Amino acid sequence: MSDTTPSSRRPGLVGVDLGTASVKVVVCDHETHLLAQAQADYAVEHPRPGWAESDPQDWLRATATAVRRAVAAADVRPTAIGLSGQMHGVVAADDRGRTVRPAMLWSDARAAAEVDSYRALPDDVRARLANPLVPGMAGPMLGWLAHHEPDRLRETRWALQPKDWLRHQLTGEVHAEPSDASATLLYDLVADDWDRDVVDALDLDPRILPAVLPSASAHAGLVTPRAAELLGVPAGTPVAAGAADTAAAMLGTGLVRAGTVQLTIGTGVQVVTPLDELPAPLAPRPVTHTYRTAGPAGWYAMAAGLNGGSTLAWVRQILGLTWPELYDAARLAPEDDDPLFLPYLHGERTPWLDPGLRGAWTDLSPRHDRSRLARAALEGVAIAVRTAFDGLPALPGGSPVRIAGGGTVEPAWRQMLSDAIGHPLEAVEVNAASGLGAALLGGLSTGTLRDAVRPSAPGELVATPNPDEHDRFAARALRARDRLQALRQATT
Repeated sequence: MSDTTPSSRRPGLVGVDLGTASVKVVVCDHETHLLAQAQADYAVEHPRPGWAESDPQDWLRATATAVRRAVAAADVRPTAIGLSGQMHGVVAADDRGRTVRPAMLWSDARAAAEVDSYRALPDDVRARLANPLVPGMAGPMLGWLAHHEPDRLRETRWALQPKDWLRHQLTGEVHAEPSDASATLLYDLVADDWDRDVVDALDLDPRILPAVLPSASAHAGLVTPRAAELLGVPAGTPVAAGAADTAAAMLGTGLVRAGTVQLTIGTGVQVVTPLDELPAPLAPRPVTHTYRTAGPAGWYAMAAGLNGGSTLAWVRQILGLTWPELYDAARLAPEDDDPLFLPYLHGERTPWLDPGLRGAWTDLSPRHDRSRLARAALEGVAIAVRTAFDGLPALPGGSPVRIAGGGTVEPAWRQMLSDAIGHPLEAVEVNAASGLGAALLGGLSTGTLRDAVRPSAPGELVATPNPDEHDRFAARALRARDRLQALRQATT
């Protein structure tokens, strides 16, 4: 079946975006116009509290299903495949690529104790990592395996990022690339390679880490006959290294210029800005992330929050509101005695770096009804966005912020976010950005595309900050910080 694809069909590029709970496949033509897309889901298992795992074989089966559907819908002859993938997790595999245990995912918190090994590192070594210490990254999780499942680690020939394992299944080759490797807490961003000092500190065998290709667009193998039969594509189709999902999405949306910022609210919160150069000096204890881009050079800074749409979904359920009713609360005029909401139901990354952080409504009085509680919840998430935003390099006053994601479509909610951060908001709509970025990388790897820097997606001005409301948010943010510190002290 894989060798019978008619050569008369128009050529197309395939992008595979391996997400946490589903894989999305896009197909575009050689002019980068989106032709078709498909999705297939799989399970995330939580066998113990704080654990998050998946069976990589489920990823492969879902990828095959989605690729077949998307290629058939686009009616193309695939000329290259590119990959995008969920970041931070780790797949432990033997020398044939067979997994020795389930994959450990970015949301896994079991390696909190192993983070202590990082705290003992000299400041100059920690600074080279350029990232906060987070248990859900590959380095701490491999440290956990060394302490708790040494037999599984001894069986491990390769410690792979999720999309790198998937690429191995397609090509039989083993590689890493900078955008994903830089998000492992095992990578020296200055030297652009694995950090041997950190690997030694975790008592890991450095041979389990694959050689790092020059960039996400590097050629990384050809589809094997077996994989071709599975996916329904021609054997020998070139495969690009691919990129971490955020890096691929930046490529797909054209977010490549330093000084531009994009805010995405989905399950969590991401604020991303490209960098022309690494900060100097690098901080040994940063509160924001710095990763390599999908390009041959360059970096981006990211403030990551865990409490976006997931927290608002809990609020909606607890208060018995529909989504429109929840967002309508943003239209209510603020009042001097409004309650405060600390949204940290899932702990927090930027800037607190505290997985044990918890949420609360505070400053309550009998006159507060559920509409005021709902407004406080929206305001609390907006304050968390503001706090994350403040951790990134300063954006010139009045500069617009690009806003994307399903959690940012309501006008009153957009206005609240604009007031919180003090910048105008431009809405951008790019369908399947990570998958599109992956497809572009496939085209680059073969020379089909000479330049994947697409013009920034056109944005529509959707909110302009009210100076008085911005000042009010500043005061409310200080009060929320005080309440949070008091709660932390009371629970420790």
